[in-house]
Amino acid sequence: MSPQNSHADETLVPFDEAIGRYDPVMGLEIHIELNTATKMFCGCLTGFGAEPNTQTCPVCLALPGALPVVNAKAVESAIRMGLALNCEIASWCRFARKNYFYPDMPKNFQTSQYDEPIAFDGYVDVEVPSEDGPSETFRIEIERAHMEEDTGKALHVGGSTGRIHGADHSLVDYNRAGIPLIEIVTRTIEVPAEKAPAVARAYVSHVRDLIGGLGVSDVRMDQGSLRADVNLSLKPAGSKTLGTRSETKNVNSFRSVERAVRYEVSRHAGILDAGGSVLQETRHFQETTGSTLSGREKSDADDYRYFPEPDLAPVSPSREWVEELRATLPEPPSVRRARLQSDWGFNDTDMRDIVAAGTLDLLEATVSAGASPQAARKWWQGDLTRRANEADVAVADVGITPLQVAQTQQLIDDGRVNDKLARQIFDGVVAGEGDPEAILTARGLEIVSDDGALGDAVDRAIAGDPDAAQKIRDGKVAAAGALIGAVMKEMRGQADAGRVRELIMEKLS
Repeated sequence: MSPQNSHADETLVPFDEAIGRYDPVMGLEIHIELNTATKMFCGCLTGFGAEPNTQTCPVCLALPGALPVVNAKAVESAIRMGLALNCEIASWCRFARKNYFYPDMPKNFQTSQYDEPIAFDGYVDVEVPSEDGPSETFRIEIERAHMEEDTGKALHVGGSTGRIHGADHSLVDYNRAGIPLIEIVTRTIEVPAEKAPAVARAYVSHVRDLIGGLGVSDVRMDQGSLRADVNLSLKPAGSKTLGTRSETKNVNSFRSVERAVRYEVSRHAGILDAGGSVLQETRHFQETTGSTLSGREKSDADDYRYFPEPDLAPVSPSREWVEELRATLPEPPSVRRARLQSDWGFNDTDMRDIVAAGTLDLLEATVSAGASPQAARKWWQGDLTRRANEADVAVADVGITPLQVAQTQQLIDDGRVNDKLARQIFDGVVAGEGDPEAILTARGLEIVSDDGALGDAVDRAIAGDPDAAQKIRDGKVAAAGALIGAVMKEMRGQADAGRVRELIMEKLS
């Protein structure tokens, strides 16, 4: 490896300085695993997390004589994705063999599409937030969206980085080999230099929302069902001559996409400033440092020796079927967000925070179950996000459903619990103790509003804090907070605070 490409010797130019001399040029590739019940060319199951090598068969293991059959549901999902990306749908397309040798490729080739993809010539318009003004919209052109199969998964054991270099040995799990995969490839993206990292992040986020809305994939970056590759090169500012690109593989979060762009801009600029040449290679993003490490020299199409797959018939979707599928497309994410923001009365910042947190679907379902938008936002953006962060899980997997949040909020609206008691109900839901009503009863959490019990507690609070009582008699009503707190503490937070205040003022007026 040349010195300018070794991580230890790299000279990084600060991003703001780099974009003063160079214009970044990007190309983004997104790989999306479909959620079909079976694999692309065989009947093996596709569930995530199964024991290694238990979801395999002669076809996906490429045993001699095994013949593939195209998964019709995967083709349908690919067409719907292409339509959502405003693509043309091919009237005839076919698969090809992409030849390369790697342990996670059981056939030593990948069944993919080469020059005849199922979807092509599309676009999406993405909104990029601005810190000091309205959002900007950028059109990202889609070159193609093609069908292929995923590879297996290699696990490198014994090293410090989890990569093959330095590992004692490697294991391969072929459960993922053959899972239906759609690769979405953009055309060249050239935007104002300072916007490039944010545009890349916004594009991947937009595609995640768009495809997630179709229901064809769970688009979970943490499980690898959505993976992004960032191709980037630099050219002198104002020049039309493109530079040599690097490809940062399998970036697994929106933030990391943005960081990968910034790092590669700084790295390329350092190489070019020193008079070096950027190596066309694949790179691996390092989450802990925000840097990239060299992988292997990047192959060109000729190196893969593509040729038509002889064991699969071409795919020829009828125009009638394509139009039927077009009619199933849901509301576009940007239109949906604008509608919900208007319906809920949220401002741009509120909505941006909700989308960024990934709680929009949860809020919508909670509101549909009867809660107010403000209450739904309070819980999902607050307590439930905190719980998810503490458990290191996605907020949707925190163990509480939108219906249960709405039911708990209804108990608050009915005056039966307060926010503090509602959190105890959530504790019970997460612990598997039942629905909110059952937990309310079993734990005895209902607010006490009986004047007799409250009056006795108020008397004890007044007797225990005569100074606060005298201040209230003297007209300093703010002192009531201390007495209310004493009553709430005695009654384990289950007193009706409003009624407690009324009783205090009645007794001390």
